[in-house]
Amino acid sequence: MDEINLWRTLDRVSGSPPVRTPPQPTKVDPGQFARILQEEMEGLRFSQHAQVRLASGQVQLSPEDMGKIQAAVDLVARKGSRDSLILYRDLALVVSVRNKTVITAVSGERRKENVFTNIDSTVIVE
Repeated sequence: MDEINLWRTLDRVSGSPPVRTPPQPTKVDPGQFARILQEEMEGLRFSQHAQVRLASGQVQLSPEDMGKIQAAVDLVARKGSRDSLILYRDLALVVSVRNKTVITAVSGERRKENVFTNIDSTVIVE
């Protein structure tokens, strides 16, 4: 029933319009808000799978490396990409742009043997 018809409907007992209570604001735990804000402000995250793949390939990323990869993610985010393949040095990273999360990582020679699907953009980072 739309709002106009709701107000036209009279309470059968009293003959007056029904009383509407205003919606109550949602209470947010300040700690939860701070955590969510911190996550949004933080940079790129790595899934457990990506972490294992990087560790098995003995790949360590410096803060400079992370900055370049983050800049590539920001670039494709501005272009409206959802999932992107980022090629950096001998690494191939599949990234969920919306979630700012590296889903998987492939390094070295193994990168040449893979087919990357379900991506909508590719960035080559120098």
